[in-house]
Amino acid sequence: MLYLIPTPIGNREDITQRSIRMLMEADLVLAEDTRTSRPLMQHYGVETPLRAYHAHNEHAIVPQLVDEMAAGATYALITDAGTPGISDPGFLLVRACREAGVAVSCLPGAAAFVPALAASGIPCDRFHFEGFLPHKKGRQTRLKYLAELPNTFALYESPHRIVKLLGQLAEFCGEDRTACVAREISKLHEEITTASLAELKAHYEAKGKVKGEIVVVVASE
Repeated sequence: MLYLIPTPIGNREDITQRSIRMLMEADLVLAEDTRTSRPLMQHYGVETPLRAYHAHNEHAIVPQLVDEMAAGATYALITDAGTPGISDPGFLLVRACREAGVAVSCLPGAAAFVPALAASGIPCDRFHFEGFLPHKKGRQTRLKYLAELPNTFALYESPHRIVKLLGQLAEFCGEDRTACVAREISKLHEEITTASLAELKAHYEAKGKVKGEIVVVVASE
């Protein structure tokens, strides 16, 4: 059995009681970065063994993990923050489990784009989730595609590239297009700013260095 366990994207209290229980009951916790996950588990008294599972080793270890679960082991998969498989490792393992007849269950919980959409003030009854854009090859093609979508869309971005992204979005979508930058969601210094793309770019240029994972929500035309 494989359980996908969402972990807090900010405040440690943003985890369900069931998630904590499943982490305790699992035979092994697969973690994107054990250095990040261990303090969270220690905070909640979870003593289950940890094993690294990330983009650099998943192809090599998936077959062994699936064999172990097929033989009766119960594993929990977590990432540094949010829900496994959503712009984080997880898909390969889930697919292999499904193909091998190993049961998979995903617990409900944190995903950064959901609170960003809900708090943005931008219509989100229909939306497109893009995740991270390619850094180079194919980036402009995706930007052009997103600019022409009839619905709101959401992107993930790292803080040191946010000004560049806002400039590119303004170029493809138009400087007056309404957007929202949500940063440090659920943390002490949470910042959710909705304005035009030009205004957001100017704000973050003036702000200088920023920290934290970022969600950008862009309205349709």
